[in-house]
Amino acid sequence: MSLPYAIATLGSHSALQILKGAHDEGFKTLAIANRPMEPLYRSFGFVDEVLGVERYADFPSLIGELEQRKVIIIPHGSFVAYLSLEDHKRMRIPYFGNKAVLDWEASRELQREWLTRANLTLPRQFRSGAEIDRPVIVKLYGAHGGKGYMFIRDAADFEARATRLNEAYVIQEYVIGVPLYIHYFYSPLEDRLEILSMDRRYETNVDSLGRIPAAAQEGMDVSPSYVVVGNQPVSLRESMLAEAYRMGDDVVRVSREICGPKGLFGAFCIETIITPDMQFYVMEISARIVAGTNLFIDGSPYSYLYYSEPMSTGRRIARELKNAMLADKLSLVLDDSSKL
Repeated sequence: MSLPYAIATLGSHSALQILKGAHDEGFKTLAIANRPMEPLYRSFGFVDEVLGVERYADFPSLIGELEQRKVIIIPHGSFVAYLSLEDHKRMRIPYFGNKAVLDWEASRELQREWLTRANLTLPRQFRSGAEIDRPVIVKLYGAHGGKGYMFIRDAADFEARATRLNEAYVIQEYVIGVPLYIHYFYSPLEDRLEILSMDRRYETNVDSLGRIPAAAQEGMDVSPSYVVVGNQPVSLRESMLAEAYRMGDDVVRVSREICGPKGLFGAFCIETIITPDMQFYVMEISARIVAGTNLFIDGSPYSYLYYSEPMSTGRRIARELKNAMLADKLSLVLDDSSKL
């Protein structure tokens, strides 16, 4: 079957998974890659075309050309890192997802309101360094992959190190527990939420520091870094799956109240910490495919329960688009600004 649209994305983050899934569902595929990455994407047979740019931030220069072609853009974390909200909103290329969600995701304050209204448990947030009375983590706004985060012991420690912060940030209670990233997919076609996979991140150098005894760390001039370099697969105790599902379901429900009737749909991820008493604390939400799903290009135990075949998040996106086309409901799974 020949599908009328090609699937396009930036050559970064989870592009290989997205394009492989699109190819397996019968779509033509297009990678928009910077010069160093071009040879990589050209080496894969499932990538039909590669458009080169000097920098990913130059993507807006291609919008006019892409608007003349029958392509559907699949956003991922690099779109958030390299393009502004205005860049997203200006483009009229068919876009998988609801751009109205971006404002709520980009603002730490709005995101916290969203998650609180969904009855999720969040760590305490401090308005100023003077309020800090426990260990905290200072996070920068936006998609930084863990870069620039700081672990702070107390108010005095914050005061001594605050001069290093030259971007907008949030001060958040540091919850001690197991980090777990839950990958969801909500289908507006089927009105169904799916848990597709889960992962935890490998972060440097904080994970390496964890191997050094605390006594040996005393006096070391090493600041923890939370830069993500890889991901590890995780499966959750089955008795905890119901609460994980409830959290995703309520996030989608509230999104329809704050982002218009379409709300959040497609792939998204809730970042959690699980404490020893089995309590989920929610750190943040990513309203698109996340890089942790790259572990599961051939599917995960959870996706197999739904589909009994290899089903990555990238392929699940492509299948949703294909099913929407076959049902003549493509507009249901695209942003309202999309020009079909």
